[in-house]
Amino acid sequence: MSEVDTPPLLRVCGLRKQFGDHLVLDSVDLVVPRGSVVSLFGRSGMGKSVLLKCLAGLLPPDAGKIDFDRELLGDARMRCSYLFQSNALFDSLSALENVALPLEQTTRMRHNEIEQAALRALKNLGLEKFAGHFPAQLSGGMQKRLALARALVTQPQMVLFDEPTAGLDPPARAAVFEMIVQYRHQFGFTAVVVTHDLAEALAASDRIALLDEGRIRFEGTPAEFAAADDCIVRSFGDNNVTIRPGFGK
Repeated sequence: MSEVDTPPLLRVCGLRKQFGDHLVLDSVDLVVPRGSVVSLFGRSGMGKSVLLKCLAGLLPPDAGKIDFDRELLGDARMRCSYLFQSNALFDSLSALENVALPLEQTTRMRHNEIEQAALRALKNLGLEKFAGHFPAQLSGGMQKRLALARALVTQPQMVLFDEPTAGLDPPARAAVFEMIVQYRHQFGFTAVVVTHDLAEALAASDRIALLDEGRIRFEGTPAEFAAADDCIVRSFGDNNVTIRPGFGK
């Protein structure tokens, strides 16, 4: 089956979310191809993180439908992992205990099986020597990898990243996106990445979705974004962007 004929892993139709009188998401439609890195891009306060939390099942939409691998999201939620902007690591737990936690909460695996799975996840991300360390003893980059190890320990089909480069300097931001692309290839997951940095989105993604005023204003490849003549798209950097071919491939 060709890529064109392959059903997307995630399909969002008419998603709507409102808080009081504030309409945050207004009939959002989005398609996430299987095995891709999709960057959800837009200015701060435009609803990107709200949309991501709806995709993760952390916020219920007021209307619309989310299909995950042709199932309703509620039936497939355990095949999704969510990485919080702050990493959300537990300071009082070791690296090994942090990674083991999702398996303890969601499976009936035995303790020794959980420990071995958590150790494998740490090893896969080069953290096996730090299994007994607490998050505060790790560098910022290592904490990012630890959060990803915890997300991947359940072997999800899709990983949702909420502003994974927030607060980092440019070299560190580039390193995080390279990590996402590298491990996407290694483990075969599909990624949706929320960012407000256009350069990051264009450099590391297979597809871009531009969210503005609660609606998806553009959806396509980085090259299509750079060539678009839509006035809203052009307002984001006036298309003065550099595409690095193959970075996200």
